[in-house]
Amino acid sequence: MSLKDQLFLDFKEAMKKKETLRKNTIQSIRTSALQMEKDQKIDVSEEDYVKIIANLVKKRTSALPEFEKSGRLDLIDELKSEIDILMTYLPKQLSDDEVYEIVSKTIEELGATSMKDMGKVMGVLSDELSGKADTKLVSQLVKKRLSQ
Repeated sequence: MSLKDQLFLDFKEAMKKKETLRKNTIQSIRTSALQMEKDQKIDVSEEDYVKIIANLVKKRTSALPEFEKSGRLDLIDELKSEIDILMTYLPKQLSDDEVYEIVSKTIEELGATSMKDMGKVMGVLSDELSGKADTKLVSQLVKKRLSQ
């Protein structure tokens, strides 16, 4: 079953069960996909859905510190719940060690030797690790590996 179909079924189920947070979270994915279809005049692929979901996770994760600063515990819990819901639709996340192995292998394959090659390495890795690892972590590991 495609991710689009799974989202639709889960959306209907959340509506039936009156799970407002889950319904709204899934709707935000579907809305982002629809907007992408309209803007780019394309059919959204599985890969596009993964990118959309990863982007939504990133936005919510980056908002957490702001809510913590303002002491909005109610919103923090809701945001964490949204992140958990979104994560169920992403591929299995790789561990730091697995990401480091992929980064090292890619650097060796590309023959990258200095920080000047970072863009080339990140270009390859962003496609390979999309939705499977945090881009910030990947960037940090590439910098660490290239500076050795």
